[in-house]
Amino acid sequence: MPRATGPLAEALAHRTVVLDGGLSNQLAAQGCDLTGGLWTARVLDERPVQVEAAHTAYARAGAEVLITAAYQVGYEAFAARGRDRDATTALLHRSVALAARAAEACDHEVWVAASVGPYGAVLADGSEYRGRYGLSVRELAAFHRPRIEALLAAGPDVLAVETLPDPDEAEAVLTVLAETDAPAWLSYTVAGGRTRSGHPLPGAFALAAQAPQVIAVGVNCCDPADVLPALEAAASVTAKPLLAYPNDGSVWEPATGTWRAPGSLPSWPTDAWYRTGARLVGGCCRIGPDRIAELAREHGGPIM
Repeated sequence: MPRATGPLAEALAHRTVVLDGGLSNQLAAQGCDLTGGLWTARVLDERPVQVEAAHTAYARAGAEVLITAAYQVGYEAFAARGRDRDATTALLHRSVALAARAAEACDHEVWVAASVGPYGAVLADGSEYRGRYGLSVRELAAFHRPRIEALLAAGPDVLAVETLPDPDEAEAVLTVLAETDAPAWLSYTVAGGRTRSGHPLPGAFALAAQAPQVIAVGVNCCDPADVLPALEAAASVTAKPLLAYPNDGSVWEPATGTWRAPGSLPSWPTDAWYRTGARLVGGCCRIGPDRIAELAREHGGPIM
């Protein structure tokens, strides 16, 4: 079956859609080296066949949306490693093409979501878990604009604006999206009932409430326990479909480049997430194909 033929926004109006899981942990499970500041972008650059294999693993598990390996691909980061703009643009295009190939080889409809990671991801120092970069909205928009333009030129089904720690960065990305007619979702990383930068969630979600390009809002790369309060905050300010793809509860330690794992894998109260309005649900860091397969079996399909 080819890639999904209808817009993702139409599907969300009448059924739940299952996202994929963490790309980094799946690449590591396949034996890939993710050391260095480029992280998954290193594998995209050096071993693209492994990226396609990771996408395929999630599609076979039942994922209906594959998020590309563009999260940490930035013009500035690759320029510092001697790559010109054309080479970086080609890498962004490759990220979409690899996910599209995996989608086209699958036996069910699959959408391709081009990852638009935060400014902090390109710094590779854990800044996406702090926010407050010291940049203006205009400066952040200038950072995001060329990458978004390059990704859109590759033809994804939707943009995955993800792991934003700060409403200022959300405002910047929304400014760029307003220059296009491209559909996108917008997802914050949160902790303790606030964005990672410490801003209240209702105001952060309200930024996207009136943006016609935004088809869903929610959270990712957070503790599963933080999902429901965040979804409730989003539902209080917008009627858009909600989304959630948390990690496994581990905490990222940027100084060592490792995850500090929880004592046990927490259960996910997905029924409560769906009752609150979640229509896109999957996993982020350290969530693999097995968990996505569970979600697909339990929650994929028409809204009950």
